[in-house]
Amino acid sequence: MANSNIKKVRTSDLELKDRLVSIQRVTKVTKGGRTFSFSAIVVVGNENGVVGYGLGKASEVTAAIAKGVEDAKKNLVKIPVLNGTIPHKQEMRYSGSVVMIRPAAPGTGVIAGGAMRAVLESVGIKNVLAKSKGSSNPHNLVKATVAALLELRDAKTVAQMRGISLDQVFNG
Repeated sequence: MANSNIKKVRTSDLELKDRLVSIQRVTKVTKGGRTFSFSAIVVVGNENGVVGYGLGKASEVTAAIAKGVEDAKKNLVKIPVLNGTIPHKQEMRYSGSVVMIRPAAPGTGVIAGGAMRAVLESVGIKNVLAKSKGSSNPHNLVKATVAALLELRDAKTVAQMRGISLDQVFNG
């Protein structure tokens, strides 16, 4: 995910909403028996192009979620959203999970499953077609979805990277 157009975002002036994607009870086996704790993956976003995800682990559910939210706030990135959808089709793979996202017409809604839906709604995308293939592990799905969103480029960015005007991008 070595991408040059990743834009980190400061949390100070944003109203972020958090969504719990998954919570799991995990076990550490020691000489004295089993120690249970909880692992949570959380997605935060301002529903206006900013999103981040984080992992939290603690002995209590609420503490794990709180740690996940704090971690997510440290990893916020800016995503290009055009009229409630994405600029172009994108596929991405992370470990065993493969995600495909496509722009959709107004009124379509967010056609996506669990972990992907949480990420796409947190970004503020209103109309998108999404499909996940391979592993349905929520951790890998969230990471693949965020990686796919980071690869998106709007026309203005493409024009800047090529050193041409916006009209030349569309007309040839």
